[in-house]
Amino acid sequence: MNKEPLICLPGQRLSISDTTYTTGQGTYQRQGYIYSMLAGTVEMIDRNGVKVIEVHTTGEKTLVPTQGDIVTAQVCIITQQYAKCNIKCIGGTVLRSPFKAVVRRENIRATEKDKIEVYKSFRPGDIILARVLPITEAHSYQLTTAENELGVVTAYSEAGYSMVPVSWTEMQCPKTLVKEPRKVAKIIPENIVLDGLNLNSDIDD
Repeated sequence: MNKEPLICLPGQRLSISDTTYTTGQGTYQRQGYIYSMLAGTVEMIDRNGVKVIEVHTTGEKTLVPTQGDIVTAQVCIITQQYAKCNIKCIGGTVLRSPFKAVVRRENIRATEKDKIEVYKSFRPGDIILARVLPITEAHSYQLTTAENELGVVTAYSEAGYSMVPVSWTEMQCPKTLVKEPRKVAKIIPENIVLDGLNLNSDIDD
């Protein structure tokens, strides 16, 4: 890459993707190359010998999910193979507009992946903590909850009450005492923002 600032457009190929060059904010990897997700300026950051390729917009900074980020998301749709979500927060920052993402069945738990059933882990409307996996397509985010600290943090029973965890695999309605299966997060990090989210929006997207 040249020392002069490189201006790029969305979808523009920026570099090969290998052990030396990797994706960062505003980029994604596909078929061995790194592409831009945004229109902006390309930056290359050296992190322990690995060159991270990032794209930054001019003016107001655009916050987008990046590999390794912990995000707060709301489950919208579940199937036998995955749960579709809307990312509402990145770390402690509430987003103005959500990003669409998917948690695939094999990425829900770290063990017994062949026995996982999506509907026993998440339900539409649940708020989850998840980690962003490597990005392989523009604006297509894959999430994982296969860590003890990740999973459902807020869920409502069929009666409409906020449920409480009774184990790491079940939550209970405090009114009806009915238990429902969930992939429960064991720890809620203090810097995760849950207040101020519109929990009733985007469920049907």
